[in-house]
Amino acid sequence: LPVSSLFPFLYFMIRDLYIAKTVEDIGFYAGFVGASYMLGRTLTSTAWGMVADRIGRKPVIVLGLFSVILFSALFGLSVHYWMAVSTRFLLGSLNGIIGPIRAYAIEVCRPEHHAIALSLVSTAWAIGLILGPTIGGYLAQPTEKYPKLFPVDSLFGRFPYLLPCLCISVFSFPVLISCVWLPETLHNHNTDEKEDQASESLTAIFSTTEVIVEHNITSTTKNNVLKNWPLMSSIILFCIVSFDDMAYSEIFSLWAESDRKYGGLSFSSEDVGQVLAITGVSILVYQTFIFPRIIRVMGPINTSRVAMSLSVVLLFTYAPITHLSRPWSSIAVNIASILKNNFLITIVTSSFILQNNSVTQDQRATANGLATTLMSFCKTFAPTGGGIVFSWAQKRQHVFFFPGDQMLFFLLAIVELVGLVWTFKPFLVVPDQFSSN
Repeated sequence: LPVSSLFPFLYFMIRDLYIAKTVEDIGFYAGFVGASYMLGRTLTSTAWGMVADRIGRKPVIVLGLFSVILFSALFGLSVHYWMAVSTRFLLGSLNGIIGPIRAYAIEVCRPEHHAIALSLVSTAWAIGLILGPTIGGYLAQPTEKYPKLFPVDSLFGRFPYLLPCLCISVFSFPVLISCVWLPETLHNHNTDEKEDQASESLTAIFSTTEVIVEHNITSTTKNNVLKNWPLMSSIILFCIVSFDDMAYSEIFSLWAESDRKYGGLSFSSEDVGQVLAITGVSILVYQTFIFPRIIRVMGPINTSRVAMSLSVVLLFTYAPITHLSRPWSSIAVNIASILKNNFLITIVTSSFILQNNSVTQDQRATANGLATTLMSFCKTFAPTGGGIVFSWAQKRQHVFFFPGDQMLFFLLAIVELVGLVWTFKPFLVVPDQFSSN
């Protein structure tokens, strides 16, 4: 929620903070706000994973939820650009919930249900993608949208972006309270027995997956996750896709909300929120009912390759959408967004499966924390780079070779081509249970 709710109104928030000297510079400054959250996660995620492996998943999850409640509200109270950057950085630093959640999902399920468990984690993200943009798109600037309910001289008139942030804090509070009944899983299972069962069950489930390379988790890799190449190669794939995801999310919102004379769609924050919410619903349905069946038939490697290839082709359809009139442009953007994000979540969830089956239980939260650290490091540069490229592209709309809007999505396609190449040997190495003849 703190991530997805930001995109519908970030463009307007930066504008209202009066930090950008020109309209074309808004994307530049918006990128640093998005990057500050990821920088915080980069610096602390591995440490939070190690803490979760030592004292348990539950304490880290509780602290992460508390940080969401506190710093989301403070972000909404930002009246200066650097206050917005600082609160996002602190939220990212103290919110180490992602790694422990993935480890927890694996540990509460039998091995044959690991794919479904991680699919449900992605489904939860999809629910956030529904609620977040809806909250951000419809509740930002409430005095302009709902003047009868929120007078100009009210608290929300002075802080026009507080309401969506406050709603996220309120939503997170009962989730935090519910953690009282959350069982701890760290010491509940015998590691050796579980790993043996996982290997046998997953070999049967994914028996059709293409051979990449044989690998055994040796005592050396058990002691040092950095020497576990099946883990590290799947994390690198995850990082490439995450960079593309964050850059796309940043560019998409800025592109959709920018004026048509700059190659955009002239969408409002409500329009963008609606597109992202519809996309979230599609991901919820896809992850719950379709993805588990696809992964059983094709396996995580082939599934990732197909999704990546289709996504590259899809990116070249975005620029022509700007030449369509309403409502056709809205219909086309919704279709493109649904396909793009479902391709993305397919690759991400497949990499989760590979990562969590490349380590033993006692290293699982650490491995997920390391993945989150490296992913966040990539995502730190993605919004900054995306914002800078977006600002640059808006200033070259009338050049002959790859005008601005075309250049944006061409560069994203290059990133995805790199990810596609990485899914082949010798780059990507997978655990034995995903290799077959």
